[in-house]
Amino acid sequence: MSVTVRVPAKVNVQLAVGAARSDGFHDLANIFLAVGLYDEVTVTPADELRVTCEGPDADQVPLDATNLAARAALALAGRRGIEPNVHLHIAKDIPVAGGMAGGSADGAGALLACDTLWRTGASRAELLSICAELGSDVPFSLVGGAALGTGRGEKLRLLEVGGTFHWVFAMAGRGLSTPAVFREFDRLGEGLDIPEPLASQEIVEALAKGDADALAAAVSNDLQPAALSLFPELAGTLAAGRDAGALAALVSGSGPTTAFLARDKEAAAKVAQALTVSGTCRTVRTASGPAPGATALGG
Repeated sequence: MSVTVRVPAKVNVQLAVGAARSDGFHDLANIFLAVGLYDEVTVTPADELRVTCEGPDADQVPLDATNLAARAALALAGRRGIEPNVHLHIAKDIPVAGGMAGGSADGAGALLACDTLWRTGASRAELLSICAELGSDVPFSLVGGAALGTGRGEKLRLLEVGGTFHWVFAMAGRGLSTPAVFREFDRLGEGLDIPEPLASQEIVEALAKGDADALAAAVSNDLQPAALSLFPELAGTLAAGRDAGALAALVSGSGPTTAFLARDKEAAAKVAQALTVSGTCRTVRTASGPAPGATALGG
């Protein structure tokens, strides 16, 4: 028997970041929107825990116990007294090190797949607790849709979405380390009064109404200056998308993927074509949201 779980990428329509805490983390007001780019994690019984991966940039994915999919299997097995003897195969379509939670998606996907395979009967609350232990973005990868993440992003409040939002994503020629971007955020903020991160009511209302123009006017990412400081070429990608008619252009999460909100599917295709020929990025994808969270496809 094998179990395959499909799990979505995310875009941050708001990422408000507070000052560094004593534990090194930052308080966040993080509004996630899941979008229709997916990884698939397949779990099969095996003699020992192992991880394989295929797809774009699969050679950049760690295949040892540092992989979030492996860590998820180990965490669930440890709680249930089960030997984690499974083969985890990841079919990647979410950009690697792109600020779209690809690694977190794999963790959530592996957790749900192992739970299904082992029939542990874990509650949703227990699965979310394990997700939070694995990483700040992992709980949202499990639930999908749209949500406000607070704390370090792991405490979720689901949000209403009243329509479909069309996005274009431009993948950069190299990755960006999330810890490095946060360190740069801290460096840029030295001596400044960093306000408490608060959710944007304008964004919450725009999502609920399905209003792309209102959402475009309100999107924000406090990590964008840090990402641009470490990767200045992203400014050219953002400008190319705006010039092509995107309603909004921003760095996705910690980057380096850049995200462009379009009015509709046709406008998204136009922005994608312009970015493709702009020479400012490596590849371009279109996707819409919201998308469902981790979903078992069968066994």
